[in-house]
Amino acid sequence: MPVRSTSLRRLMSSARSTGTLAVAALRMWSARQVLAAVAATVVVAVTIGVPTVLIPNPVFGREIPVEPWSYPVWVLTSVLAGLLVATYVRPRRTAEPDEAPRADGERASRAGMAGGLLTWFAVGCPVCNKIVLLALGYTGALTWFAPVQPVLAAAGLGLTAVALVVRLRGQVACPLPAAVARG
Repeated sequence: MPVRSTSLRRLMSSARSTGTLAVAALRMWSARQVLAAVAATVVVAVTIGVPTVLIPNPVFGREIPVEPWSYPVWVLTSVLAGLLVATYVRPRRTAEPDEAPRADGERASRAGMAGGLLTWFAVGCPVCNKIVLLALGYTGALTWFAPVQPVLAAAGLGLTAVALVVRLRGQVACPLPAAVARG
């Protein structure tokens, strides 16, 4: 039992440290990064909201009404994705050339994209999605896919949030490669 308790404490300490680093990174953002976050949030909101008819429009339609949980998921995903996009904006001009992308950054980018895609599937009409309709049919979409949509929403939010935290943490606690010597 003491081993499990120690592991849990270490995990909680690590999570607090990561959260602290992420908040510190946000506090250091330039006006350019904040503007990019706002613009990207709007773009993501429109990109998800129009085809899923969370934003009513004459181009797309829904056969199944929007679930009440879809709106908060859509807004949260848009904000998280907007912040994630802004982590790729350089805060100011620097004399040093860009370094090669780190594996953490690439994984975070993939996780963010996967999170956005999962959210799109989650908040969309279950029978309007051609992929789901081809795979499961109309009845299968309602019987099997619709009940899974909240799980997809949670997974999408989780992936996007993790990607954002990894990118933010990397802005303030980015380890230098051991093989590079500067002098």
